Amino acid sequence: MRVTELLKNKIVKNAGWLVSGRVIQMIISFFVGILTTKYLGPDNFGLVNYASAYTAFFLSFCTLGINSVLVKELVDEPEQEGRIIGTTLVLRALSSILSAALIVVIVGFVNADEPTTIAVTALTSISLVFNIFDSFRYWFQAKLNSKFVAIATLVAYIITSAYKVVLLVLRASVEWFAFATSVDYICIAVLLLVSYFICGGSRLSFSLGYGRRLLAKSYHFILPGLMVAIYGYTDKVMLTNMISEAENGYYSIAVALCAMWTFVLSAIIDSVYPSIMEAHKCGNIPLYEKQNRRLYAVVFYVSVAASLFFTLTADFLVPLLYGEAFAPAAAPLRIVTWYTAFSYLGVARGAWLVCEDKQRYVKYIYIFSAIANVGLNI
Repeated sequence: MRVTELLKNKIVKNAGWLVSGRVIQMIISFFVGILTTKYLGPDNFGLVNYASAYTAFFLSFCTLGINSVLVKELVDEPEQEGRIIGTTLVLRALSSILSAALIVVIVGFVNADEPTTIAVTALTSISLVFNIFDSFRYWFQAKLNSKFVAIATLVAYIITSAYKVVLLVLRASVEWFAFATSVDYICIAVLLLVSYFICGGSRLSFSLGYGRRLLAKSYHFILPGLMVAIYGYTDKVMLTNMISEAENGYYSIAVALCAMWTFVLSAIIDSVYPSIMEAHKCGNIPLYEKQNRRLYAVVFYVSVAASLFFTLTADFLVPLLYGEAFAPAAAPLRIVTWYTAFSYLGVARGAWLVCEDKQRYVKYIYIFSAIANVGLNI
């Protein structure tokens, strides 16, 4: 009983660091994000989100599905953490460089007569290369010590926000704002790498044999990740190419408002994951099932409450925050907000899938979802 209580306190404290850091980020984003969106306008804001959609789509491939099994690997073999993290970094670096190059080629073909679009997309895709250091986040998560992740992420966000403020003062072009995403990932990469070694992280190493075994466990999550990206980001690509960048701008505002608070769900899920894995590893099935049920309940009820708020206040909230130019964003906001509960229940289910070795079924669910999404969009 005492062990369970200590674990619960550690989970709450860990989640507290993650949530506190993101609350501060949200406050900063509230002001800087609104100023940036108003300055860019629907067209340029839509263009930046169009480029970001390509990056987000390929990000699911860049991770190689490893993120879904990384915490369990670190919990099961803590003495091999240096090899686990080092091998992950190498594998993700190769896939990220390839993906960034491929994005530029695709956009160069699809938007051949639009040099600004190509430049914005290329600058945004740089973030993929530095996103590989996000792997250190899972090392801290496995140890229920997300304080350093929260601090690193917050410092990086403050630097990026300051960068955007300078751009606003200088009245910079849209290309400079596109590079802001890459600035954020570069700062996080440096800070997480330094924090890892300060906290006594093992020496990093690469093992080809282990890399093969790791991919054998994670490849089930690659296709589902791509499918999630298809129904999560093709909306923006299709809106831009089939209607206009302005319509993408309205839709992106709706998505951004919905995502403004979901860090709470991410923090809760990230903090509970290790305890679910540990309970399953120790054979404590009652605790394992109880932790899963609690996680699903919290995710669902918090999501429903937030969706009700956005549905009732959309017509007032959007013009208040972004001005009348973005008022059309209220309509998609009332619809988009309701997928949050179901989307994050899928994320929360990940721990159960890994523990029960059921990940091979995930791809079929997401293939169907992606096909349905694209078909309904058309």
